[in-house]
Amino acid sequence: MAKSKADEWLEKDKLTLLEGWARNGLTDEQIANNIGISRSTLFEWRKNNQDISNALKKGKEVVDIEVENALLKRALGYTYKEVTKEQVKNPTTGQYEMMITKEVTKEIQPDTTAQIFWLKNRRKQQWRDKVEVETNGEELNKVRELLTKISDGANNG
Repeated sequence: MAKSKADEWLEKDKLTLLEGWARNGLTDEQIANNIGISRSTLFEWRKNNQDISNALKKGKEVVDIEVENALLKRALGYTYKEVTKEQVKNPTTGQYEMMITKEVTKEIQPDTTAQIFWLKNRRKQQWRDKVEVETNGEELNKVRELLTKISDGANNG
């Protein structure tokens, strides 16, 4: 019996390739295109084959966590060492070698945009822009009456 195209992608190296494509940020449509199938066929493969589904999930989870960590790092600020190397002649051997000539600690200040993005997504109830206010029918009628009076006054004035 001949192997189906999906069966070919159950081999370890092919599953690793799927995982890598997902980790590199390719969309399902791009991954399907790389395989030579439609997005809907890839969806069916995922639904019917746990190994393919797991490979794609695993790849996407890794990159998602890396991005979350980078966003958090940027939101909080961080320090890093900048190292400058230059080719210098070693007086003992006469050979040119790459040597560290300068090391500087630099500081990246916390980024308010990253903080806002983080909070709006992680603490939606406290930080979302849209505020939902519950009202009852009686309050809405009072507002409507007030708006009608304002409108009538503007039209008569």
